[in-house]
Amino acid sequence: MRNEYLDKVEYNAAELRDIWAQWDDKAKQLFYQNYGDLPYLLDIKVDKHLFRAMVQFWNPAYSCFTFGEVDLVPTLEEYTTLLRCPKIQGNKAYVRAANLPNFIKKLMMITGMSEQWAAARIQQKGDDVKRRVDVLALSIYGLVIFPKAMGHIDEAVADLFDRLGKQNTTMPAIIAETFRSLNACRRVGEGRFIGCAQLLLVWFQSHFWKVDNVTPSHPRPSPESSLRCY
Repeated sequence: MRNEYLDKVEYNAAELRDIWAQWDDKAKQLFYQNYGDLPYLLDIKVDKHLFRAMVQFWNPAYSCFTFGEVDLVPTLEEYTTLLRCPKIQGNKAYVRAANLPNFIKKLMMITGMSEQWAAARIQQKGDDVKRRVDVLALSIYGLVIFPKAMGHIDEAVADLFDRLGKQNTTMPAIIAETFRSLNACRRVGEGRFIGCAQLLLVWFQSHFWKVDNVTPSHPRPSPESSLRCY
């Protein structure tokens, strides 16, 4: 993963963290109820050295990480547990529509206003808390869940986000994009990972947790833990 891209992600994540910090408990609880622990992804920094080392163990032929005689692969259940997303626990898988509307129309449908208005509205303390919650969630999805081009939310992301309210699960799409990007990185030898690197690293650390001689001050996170434990 290129340093300049990670720097830009961190800069934009810091802006979203500042917005989140300004919200009151009512708005935050509404966000948790609708989108789970997505904001915790903003606090996770990507260790590029660890990530590059981890990618070398990805086995494209079997779509899993191979460590000696041990095979590991992220599962839908593990990712769902980490994110704790209520709406992501539906029983319908998200399937990308054949003909997507352009991003501007989709964002206007989600927010009810223009893209410029949405960007400004998220920083305001208006009465429409639910709308601000939706726009922030869309921003997190575009920045860390399905990153494409910096400063632009891909139309497929907006389409997926719109379907969350219909009890579709995004987990198959997140897992599929992770596998596709890992395969691409292994094929070309190096390249930008277009997927949720933060979530993949947390999953990895839940399986490979360094235990020091000193008794830890808090319980060891595990695959059954949510993002709040990291």
